[in-house]
Amino acid sequence: MSEEIVDANAVKPVKEEIEPVVPERDERVGIVYIYSTFNNTLIHITDLAGNTISRISGGMVTKHSRLKANPTTAMFAAKKAAERARDVGITSLYVRTRAQTNAPGMGPGAHAAVKTLTKEGFKILSIVDTTRVPRGGPKKKGGKRGRRV
Repeated sequence: MSEEIVDANAVKPVKEEIEPVVPERDERVGIVYIYSTFNNTLIHITDLAGNTISRISGGMVTKHSRLKANPTTAMFAAKKAAERARDVGITSLYVRTRAQTNAPGMGPGAHAAVKTLTKEGFKILSIVDTTRVPRGGPKKKGGKRGRRV
């Protein structure tokens, strides 16, 4: 039986792990306002100061009036807006979606537009619904006893 004596003070060669140096890209942030109704979808990209970078609507993408609110049309509008934003150097976005004031919900193009922006390579920082909610408002027409049929 051969026994090897190991010196406790012996220094082992340590391999230094060199981390690859990744150049940090300058992150530029923008805001996307998506106004989605049941008739159209508007996509407006600004910088943080509020200066417009691109503004595209569903009607600018399609010839047919009935297809302006279509999710496919919203996807193409978002691609067009994203292309212009990327040229300016924007890398991440705050998304603010909005529907019509008394509408039951968002239009069909809002979700498709947000999804397309993520596929285009933008980092989505937050998504906020900024739909306006009426709180009472002016007196409705019809008089004291309402409309009598």
